[in-house]
Amino acid sequence: MKQMDWDDLRFVLAVADEGSLSGAARVLGVNHATVLRRINGFEETVGMTIFDRTARGYRIAPRRQRILDAMRAVEDSVFGVERAMTAARSPLAGVVRVTSTDSLCVSVLPPIIAQIEAQAEGLHVELSSQNLRSDLARLDADIAVRPAASLPPELSGTVAGQLGLAVYAAPGGGTHWLGFSGTLAEAFSAERFADLVGDVKVGATSDSFVVLREMAAAGQGRAILPCVLGDGDPRLVRLDGMMAPLAVDIWVASHVDLAEVPRIRAVRNLIVRALDLDRARLLGPSNAVTNG
Repeated sequence: MKQMDWDDLRFVLAVADEGSLSGAARVLGVNHATVLRRINGFEETVGMTIFDRTARGYRIAPRRQRILDAMRAVEDSVFGVERAMTAARSPLAGVVRVTSTDSLCVSVLPPIIAQIEAQAEGLHVELSSQNLRSDLARLDADIAVRPAASLPPELSGTVAGQLGLAVYAAPGGGTHWLGFSGTLAEAFSAERFADLVGDVKVGATSDSFVVLREMAAAGQGRAILPCVLGDGDPRLVRLDGMMAPLAVDIWVASHVDLAEVPRIRAVRNLIVRALDLDRARLLGPSNAVTNG
């Protein structure tokens, strides 16, 4: 067997996770042809077919699952080395990557990031808006600021406040509810949504609170929104009493291996402090005091 190029493992695992060349290309930030070339080259190097090509995409052949598991173990080790190296050479200056939801990126974090950069010369913060959970184990980001009930075990963080939610609509915006799709639907199951709003007709849906706000402002129906998005919008009115009080913890977290890196810890602490000072606005109406 020829010498294996370990960088090819990224391509194999991306195709396995996404189930297609195009999906892997999107995740890796390369074109479709590059992924195809790397997959074909890897299979030629190892002398075996890793994927079954089907009409529905690329699937790991059942007999190759053990190989895929071994690849993931190698990838975890490589990322562990990268995190150790980052922790070993991290001055207070440098780049810190922060990821959060579009709601917080639009309504809360920009002035906080501006203040942090003004206070720390040589420190630069990259703010990434992602409603999908960023994989901090793969160094996609250094800090995650996310509403969540809890953290996975690989993350270490602090609850910096609560994000209150309420019902909003444009004046005369109709009686239909705007529903959740994608990651929002995962957070609010159909049963939980029904518990919140009752047995009513749901019209259009979205996977983004920011988009739902615009849909509500356009008169398409009522929407459950974070109060930081809805309260300051002159196009909307808050409809109190239409659902039970709802709030969810806002976590500021890092991967456990990077939690004590000086610049990451410093930025995380500054974000926590700023969110705590903004606690009342984040929570919104005074009756939104229960965890979602």
